[in-house]
Amino acid sequence: MSKPADISTKRLISLAPDNWVKWVTQIPDVIVSEILNSEFQWVSRQSDVLIRVENPQYGKFLVVNELQLRYKPEMPRRMRAYAALAEEKYNLPTYPVLINILKGTNTEIPTTYTSNVAGLRATQDYRVINLWEVDVNTVFETPLPSLIPFVPILKGGENEVVIREALQILRQDEQLNQLETVLAFFATFVIESALVQEIMRWDMAVLRESPWYQEILREGEARGEARGRREELYSGIELALEIKFGTPGLDLMPIIYQITDLQRLKVIQQAIKTLNTVEELQRLCD
Repeated sequence: MSKPADISTKRLISLAPDNWVKWVTQIPDVIVSEILNSEFQWVSRQSDVLIRVENPQYGKFLVVNELQLRYKPEMPRRMRAYAALAEEKYNLPTYPVLINILKGTNTEIPTTYTSNVAGLRATQDYRVINLWEVDVNTVFETPLPSLIPFVPILKGGENEVVIREALQILRQDEQLNQLETVLAFFATFVIESALVQEIMRWDMAVLRESPWYQEILREGEARGEARGRREELYSGIELALEIKFGTPGLDLMPIIYQITDLQRLKVIQQAIKTLNTVEELQRLCD
């Protein structure tokens, strides 16, 4: 039986750890000592990579790497917790970095966690790198082999020529060629899947091992559940309208079908029980 391909975040960063750390910290003379165990008593995730480094100016410290498929609102608190756990376990100061892979919102992503309880403050700064803002030429010029699989979603990397260039680099290096499936996965975000399958290997067995694929799968399942719940609410609202208001009530359904927020649909469903006229309900739907 062949050994499964390792396409984890730790594996990607270990391809060129010195170049990676110099890039995420913007400290040119930092040197990697060791990629450490990032498992803590309460936290253990595939996307966390902890690196012990050294620099003449700052001495020994830890670079805390957190790769997220998409930014989530809870990340500032998580960055604070992860940095604190790492510092406690290894007794070294930390340089936390949050790397967001796909753009999920236009909201500005914070670079600091703060809390204040009765005048007692907690603060954690961290660096944010959004891959969609990273120039694709950085990957080829530095070089940064860890980012080759992400080329399609980098700034300027969304065309077939650049993707083929990244593919050629992967295929020329025995250490990198197993990452072709990950490159193919991210290529499907910017070019047709049929073209991706034509020019690249599409190994589903390997792809299923990717934490990013698993997260996309979970997102899809969550969206599917939400769609199912919406359909249930639409059906319930339609039945309630028919029973209470007859045809005039059903005439509101085209408007209601435009509403996708589950909480708002629940409010409308409950309101049908208490409102007396279709006009009142229509004002609630507008």
